[in-house]
Amino acid sequence: MSSRFALVTGGAGFIGSHLVAALLARGHRVRVLDAFDPQVHGADSAPLPEAAELVRGDLLDGVLLDRALKGVEVVFHQAASVGVGQSMYRASDYTRVNCVGTALLMEKIVALRPQVRKVVVASSMSIYGEGSYACPSCGPADPGPRKAERLKAGKWEPECPRCGKDLRPAPTSETKPLAPTSVYAITKRFQEETVLTLGRAYDLPAVALRYFNVYGPGQALSNPYTGVAAIFSSRLLNGLSPVIFEDGGQGRDFVHVSDVVQANLLAMESEDADQEVFNVGTGRLVPLRELAAGLKERLGGHAEPRIVGIFREGDIRHCYADIGKIRSRLGYEPRVSLEDGYDDLVNWARNQKPVDRFDEANRELVSRGLLSGE
Repeated sequence: MSSRFALVTGGAGFIGSHLVAALLARGHRVRVLDAFDPQVHGADSAPLPEAAELVRGDLLDGVLLDRALKGVEVVFHQAASVGVGQSMYRASDYTRVNCVGTALLMEKIVALRPQVRKVVVASSMSIYGEGSYACPSCGPADPGPRKAERLKAGKWEPECPRCGKDLRPAPTSETKPLAPTSVYAITKRFQEETVLTLGRAYDLPAVALRYFNVYGPGQALSNPYTGVAAIFSSRLLNGLSPVIFEDGGQGRDFVHVSDVVQANLLAMESEDADQEVFNVGTGRLVPLRELAAGLKERLGGHAEPRIVGIFREGDIRHCYADIGKIRSRLGYEPRVSLEDGYDDLVNWARNQKPVDRFDEANRELVSRGLLSGE
């Protein structure tokens, strides 16, 4: 395809910087808008490619947005405040950045039509709430949020609403009703729906990509609200035990950042993506204790993962992607297995010196009653 001029919001962040590098490698011109939040951008964060043009500042600065959007043909909206736990006590901050910032960005984009020819927004698997489930006796089931009394009793699996048996996780497709369980998830749903709604209203091609659990080199290891693979790696590099809530059996779909970049490029290039939502994952369910063990095996040290049997408000039990839609419509195929991805993350992480802030973040949750079960 011909060269395009792309704006990547949050382009100096973990996923954004990988996307910027890939766009530049394919001959596209790239501008980055990033606020460089200190929580995200520590010494271990990913470097911004030198060929990218940088506009430094806040999504809510309308004058800056006008400057960032000048001449741009494609917008990849990656910028967001990220963190399930933190969002539960900084609701106004998350709403300001994720919701109001996205609304202002889209107002500016709409005013520029037809200059901007496509918007791709980073959504999240968190908007599903619990993933899909099936009961061995009753079939497909939607359990809703787990009940506090079951969690306090150490009964971690959702129960069938009809017969009460423990449910089994099933692949989660884009048709599952959305039921966010955290403020972060609510704001990601807002981002997705705002971009798609205004896209439809103004005949502006728009795509929402629901990222599952992204990991890889360049993830901010010193940010205690980042992805769990980075948090576990930071603990191990500091000689500390990765702390695993519940019983460690909760399952996630870990997708390498290069596969997330692949999905973004396909979304930009394909008209079949327009006005659609797509899961971006691997289709593989991995228990957190397995993730911790894989990282421990490669990073070494004497600190063993510690399963603490407590639960965090806003967490879900299982969610992994049905990737049939993005495979069939866009030709996406995950290329990096978790085993190879471990090596990729660890080889990069070994050269970093992260500051471990996990205990500090946990104390904040405890003080606000958002960690329970001890």
